Amino acid sequence: MPLLRNMSDSTLVYSTDVGRIKEPKRSLERPRGDGIVRIQKQTSGRKGAGVSVISGLDLADDEIKKLAAELKKRCGCGGSVKDGNIEIQGEKRDLLKQLLEQKGFKVKLAGG
Repeated sequence: MPLLRNMSDSTLVYSTDVGRIKEPKRSLERPRGDGIVRIQKQTSGRKGAGVSVISGLDLADDEIKKLAAELKKRCGCGGSVKDGNIEIQGEKRDLLKQLLEQKGFKVKLAGG
């Protein structure tokens, strides 16, 4: 039986103490961008369908949703916002780079 080396990764399964056991609160804060917006193509786990993922946006969640809606409309395709990243369906990296640079973002195309 392996020894448990890191106690922070464990969760309490059973205790003979009375009362409820409260789990420590975990931060739901997502990391902020570094000022450079990265656009990469992803196909893994999507049954071969590619999406363009925009990450590194240093915006509030509601502003990211507004930007995603505008980009989807300008590209003429669907997409979503997940964990502070914008996912646009299809291979649209060049068009997205152009649109984001018009809005004043510094953009890099990441490999993928």
